[in-house]
Amino acid sequence: MRPFNHINAATLDEAANVLQEEGAVAIAGGGDLLGALKDDVFPEYPKTVVNLKSIPDMDYIRSDGGVIRIGALATLAEIARSPVVVEGAKALAEAAGKASSPSLRETTSIGGNICQLPRCWYFRKLNNRFFCSRKGGERCFAASGDNRYHSVFGGAAFNTPAGEKRMCLAVNQSELAPVLAVLGAKLKTTRRLIEAGDFFSAGVLSSTVLERGEILTEVQIPISAPGQKSCYKRFAFRKSIDFPVINLAISADADKNYHIYLGGVAPVPYRAEKAESLLKGFEITQELAENAGLAAADGARPFESNSYKVQLIKTLIKRELISL
Repeated sequence: MRPFNHINAATLDEAANVLQEEGAVAIAGGGDLLGALKDDVFPEYPKTVVNLKSIPDMDYIRSDGGVIRIGALATLAEIARSPVVVEGAKALAEAAGKASSPSLRETTSIGGNICQLPRCWYFRKLNNRFFCSRKGGERCFAASGDNRYHSVFGGAAFNTPAGEKRMCLAVNQSELAPVLAVLGAKLKTTRRLIEAGDFFSAGVLSSTVLERGEILTEVQIPISAPGQKSCYKRFAFRKSIDFPVINLAISADADKNYHIYLGGVAPVPYRAEKAESLLKGFEITQELAENAGLAAADGARPFESNSYKVQLIKTLIKRELISL
């Protein structure tokens, strides 16, 4: 690792002010940033690392007026075993309890899981070997390279700070993102309140809509209403450590309104709106669940090496709807 300035922020205001500066980055649990620093993946090495864990009262989990409030520094392990979350947002507890590995869940924060940078191997290659579009480069190397874990629903288009148009096929692999979206969560920052489904984006060195100096402070999840059901499912090649190849969350209320989000299939959590429309108002049957899986995969444009994801979408949605 190279030298950098390190600041233990005492308040959110102090952290936000430092993060406004060029070359400043935030760190919480460190599971994302430390690996990137060690591998020297950034085009320009950060000048300052701002520690957020030194800010008091950022790791709470509490119920307040029909809403579960989770501080951005609460760990995945704390969320998975919290009675408040297990009772009021069971799918979130399930997702948090399956992420990463048991030891890493004790240090990884919910904010870090949500805001993590792409896990694409071109983006993460040692010594910035591939200056890809998500770093401000001219191309997405996955488009003509090894894309077996990349998007099956096309790339994300975005502009660089200089106004140049770029495209990226890296997927969002946050374990919690699909769950938060189907549960109607809101994400509070130092500047605004954002619907979970609108929080994720693609940009240069960014996977969210957060602006420079803006910090995620709290996750707000409505407590499940009577008759509301939700579930979470992930597919990975190993039970522990691996990021999900595909993960999904489904919720259904008493009036049979369904919400379905998929992770690992697109640059942002993908809402299966065609499947939701097909299911609206109906009891789940074997045939309807199968048709919903087909509808969710409709519009996919996979490469030869990642076409298996399309079948995973169909199968996982069918199975989870039947189990729900």
